[in-house]
Amino acid sequence: MGVSSGSVSEIAQRIARPLRRVLRLLLAPLTRTRLFRAAGPRLLPPVERVFAALSGGRVQLSAVLVPSLILHTTGAKSGLTRDVPLMYTPDGQGRAIVAGTNFAGERHPAWTTNLLAHPDAAITVRGNQMLVHATLIPDDERDSAWARIESQWPGYRAYERESHRTVRLFRLQPVRSHTTGPAATE
Repeated sequence: MGVSSGSVSEIAQRIARPLRRVLRLLLAPLTRTRLFRAAGPRLLPPVERVFAALSGGRVQLSAVLVPSLILHTTGAKSGLTRDVPLMYTPDGQGRAIVAGTNFAGERHPAWTTNLLAHPDAAITVRGNQMLVHATLIPDDERDSAWARIESQWPGYRAYERESHRTVRLFRLQPVRSHTTGPAATE
């Protein structure tokens, strides 16, 4: 009796989910160390870019542990397209939450400034690109957004406390089209 490719994929997913949870629980504390916060911003983006280039945008190293996307924004000052790999948290109805933690750095990451200036953007998830509109999550929704994020990556809000700034949280809403931004449609 043969095994269909659909059932092989389902079996792989059943094995991968608990493995990811265990890896997250083991690695999450390491990501909050000073060494990781110092080395992560320098090492991870180039490694992510190599994986994306080799796989045509379908594979992200960070996606092994958490849902990941590539955010395509328009530079706030330059007007040029900027791409950045980010962890995201699903927020229902196809929406995603992204947090501008910047590895607990003192300053907000540039991509958050780009979204404030140009909220129409695009994302690539597992090689599929879609248009989105970004909105800053209001203060009265921040705690619930952080709870959702931390259910995926325990202790992630520690970046906000350690940075001594209010981390910008954005909700990315899929849209059919927009007239500005890196993936404008006519």
